[in-house]
Amino acid sequence: MNPITHAQSVSEAELTGAAAALLADGFRLALVAAHDDGDSLRVVYLFLAGRPDRRTELTLTIPADNPTVPSLARISFPSGRFEREMMDLYGITPVDHPQPRRLVRHAHWPQDWHPMRNDAGPPPEFAAGGHFPFLNVDGAGVYEIPVGPVHAGLIEPGHFRFSVVGESVLRLKARLWFVHRGIERLFHGRAADAAVELAERISGDTSAGHALAHALAVEDALGIELPDPAHRLRALLVELERLYNHVTDLGALANDVAFGLANAHAQRVRELLLRINAQVTGHRLLRGAISPGSVALQALPDPNGLQELADDVAEIAELTLGNSVIYDRFAATSVLSRQDAQALGTLGYVARASGIVTDARLDHPTTELPVREVSETAGDVLARYTVRRDEFAASVALCRNLIDGHQGPLEIRAELPAATRACSGVGIAEGWRGSIVHRVEIGADGTFTRAKIVDPSWFNWPALPMSMTDTIVPDFPLTNKSFNLSYAGNDL
Repeated sequence: MNPITHAQSVSEAELTGAAAALLADGFRLALVAAHDDGDSLRVVYLFLAGRPDRRTELTLTIPADNPTVPSLARISFPSGRFEREMMDLYGITPVDHPQPRRLVRHAHWPQDWHPMRNDAGPPPEFAAGGHFPFLNVDGAGVYEIPVGPVHAGLIEPGHFRFSVVGESVLRLKARLWFVHRGIERLFHGRAADAAVELAERISGDTSAGHALAHALAVEDALGIELPDPAHRLRALLVELERLYNHVTDLGALANDVAFGLANAHAQRVRELLLRINAQVTGHRLLRGAISPGSVALQALPDPNGLQELADDVAEIAELTLGNSVIYDRFAATSVLSRQDAQALGTLGYVARASGIVTDARLDHPTTELPVREVSETAGDVLARYTVRRDEFAASVALCRNLIDGHQGPLEIRAELPAATRACSGVGIAEGWRGSIVHRVEIGADGTFTRAKIVDPSWFNWPALPMSMTDTIVPDFPLTNKSFNLSYAGNDL
C-alpha cells in the first residue's frame, strides 16, 4: 500500500502557522530536506501521523542568494536541529533561531563552504580548529570531565563533556559529527536501482532497516506496488535484524554492571542469530536481500529454533534482573520523563520506555502485521532493558507468524519503470532503534537528485544528555548503552 503524501507550497509568512497547525493535529516533524535548484533553494518539511497513516509535506522556496527561512525551533525542538544542519550544509540561515551555532561542521571547516550546494566544489583546505562553544556551569565545587572523542575499545568517536559536583552530573553536552561522510551527497547521480548498497551502509547494524526505507521511497516515487507476500518477507528480515541487536544490548547492559556471565550467553545467542541471517540471505548482516522492487531470500528460518532462542533470552533476562545489585543499578537510573521524551521527538525503544506509543509498523504499515506493542513508563535504564527483552519475545512471535503464513516463492521481483519525469517518494520503516525515514527525488533521467535520510538516532541523541541530569558519572557507560545510539546513523 502506497499512501498519498499531501504536498502544500507555503510562503515564509505561512510556514510557521501551517507547521503549528499540523503539530497541534497530532503530526510529528519527521524530516526537513533542503534542495539546491540553481536559482532558488527549496526546503521540504515532512510531517507524519499514524493510525491512520497520514503524510504532509510543506514546501518553501527561497532565493539562492542569501537564503533565509523562519525558524520553527520555538515550536519544535527537532526542527531547530534540522535548521542548524541546513545552515551548515546549504548556507540557509534560520531567522530567530534560539541557538544559531554550528551543528555538523566543526570549527576547522571553512566558514563559507557549504558542501551540499551545487557549486560547492571540492573541499577547500581546512583551517586550524577553534573552540566549541560549550556552556560552562559555574559554582562552588563544579568541575568538568571531558571524555572522547577517541574512546577505548571498538566505539565510534563522540565527545562528551560533563559538568559535575562530586559524582553527580549537573549537565552533559554531547558533540558529534566526527564521522560525517557526506552520505546524502553520494546518492546524487546514482541510478534509482543502483544505490541500495549505499543505503545498507548508512549504519551497519541497521542494514535491513535502511535498505527497506530506501526501497519504499524509490517505489513510492516510481509508483510501484509490490504484492503482500513481498512486504511480509521484508518484514521478516527487519525482525531478524531486531533480534540480533536487542540480544546484543541485553548482554552488554549486563556486562556494564559486571555480570559477564549473562553477556557471554547473550553473545552466544547473537552468534546463532547471525548464522541464521547468513542462511536466510547469504549475509550475516542481511545485506543484499532488499532492493527497490524486490526481495530475495535463500531460505526461511526454522521457527522452532527461533523460539528456543527466545526461551534462552527470557532466562538470561530473568537471571540478570533477579540479581538485586543489578536491579538496583538499573532502576531509577537516568530517567527520561515522558514529557521530555515527547518534546525531543524520541522514537523506538527510547520513546516506548518512557510511555510513548510509537511504531512505524502500525503507524505507517506496508502490510497488516500482528505486532504486539511493548511499552514501559518509568523511562529509566530498567525500562529500556525490559522493553528490549519484551520486544525480543514479541519479535520472535511475529517471525513465527510470518514464516508459518508464507506461501509461494522466496524471491519476488517487480520491474522498475523508467522515470519519465522528476518525482519524489517517502519510505518509512520501523528499524530496531525506531522509525527510519528516507525521502528521495529522482530526475527524468532516472538518477537521484536528492536523498534525505533520518535515522532514529538523530531524534534520540539529545535525550541521552537530558537523562543524565542528577545521575552519577560512573553510570554514564550504563546509560549510554541503554540508549545505544548510532554515531554513523546520526552523522551521515
